Amino acid sequence: MKRRNTRQISIGNVKIGGGSPISVQSMTNTDTRDHLSTISQARRLESIGCEIIRVAVPDMEAAEKLGEIKKGISIPLIADIHFDYRLALRAIEGGVDGLRINPGNIGGKVKIKSVVEAAKDRKIPIRIGINSGSIEKKLLSKYGHPTPEAMVESALSNIDILESLNFHDIKVSLKASNVLDTVEAYRLMSQKVDYPLHIGITEAGTSFSGTIKSSIGIGILLNEGIGDTIRVSLTADPIEEIRAGYEILKSLGLRYRGINLISCPTCGRCEIDLINLANEIEGRLAHIIMPLNIAVMGCVVNGPGEAREADIGIAGGKEIGILFKKGRVVKKLKEEELADVFVKEVEEMVKNL
Repeated sequence: MKRRNTRQISIGNVKIGGGSPISVQSMTNTDTRDHLSTISQARRLESIGCEIIRVAVPDMEAAEKLGEIKKGISIPLIADIHFDYRLALRAIEGGVDGLRINPGNIGGKVKIKSVVEAAKDRKIPIRIGINSGSIEKKLLSKYGHPTPEAMVESALSNIDILESLNFHDIKVSLKASNVLDTVEAYRLMSQKVDYPLHIGITEAGTSFSGTIKSSIGIGILLNEGIGDTIRVSLTADPIEEIRAGYEILKSLGLRYRGINLISCPTCGRCEIDLINLANEIEGRLAHIIMPLNIAVMGCVVNGPGEAREADIGIAGGKEIGILFKKGRVVKKLKEEELADVFVKEVEEMVKNL
């Protein structure tokens, strides 16, 4: 696929746009005022591949903790701010690497200018984050509801505010909970500006439904070359957002990190407990960072072929499994041995690569 050509900005040491790798980010769901819990969660996210972390800044107490949070983590920190320009100024003083604001809702022109000048001095990018749930009343009146066109008009008006102050270190998002509205908004926006786009489906839902909606929406856009950084927004542990983000990128051949699990849906031919086996193996190998194709297959129809083509795989038989490594049969194992032996073999393989 041919990616849309965009300007490049830097969020800390992470490049966004301009052909750089599509980054995966998340947002903490801890109370930002509890900086120790926030640092702990951010570190957990970083350990599984989160490249940028965002935190909510609802009040000055939270803003005052940003410096401590920044010191406690290694990945770039973005402050998510609404309504009060003073929070943005304090966040910048605290050393954040980026802001997520809508210039139109943080105060008058003088207040906006003070934030923009401070961001410019520190070379801190600003994300204009448009959500369908918070479109300006005048646009709702004009369009009737938060249409893709309303979202784009809102984004462009906020971009105009920043550009009038000679600020161009911008990225943009236009998220709706409706997948097709989101896709259309990004398509329209990508034709109007060359700023990098942060893509995702907002308020997508739980780990199950939200991952499906996000995969469809984000996947469509990425396949069309639209999108420079992604967040899978889930009503779940943010860890699930990072895992889903990398799975989306892996499925499109855009990023490779961690295991790619190939497993069959099971049928009446399966004679091992494949569902529990595959889930156990996937969970126990979640810490693996190196890209690796693994197959956990349940019967003699497709099992040997898939296991042989993977870096390492199991082809199930009657209460047994045949272990393949790099296309060769290595050993036959009893069903109760499969998980432990397979995990150990994968970890050994990773050490030796």
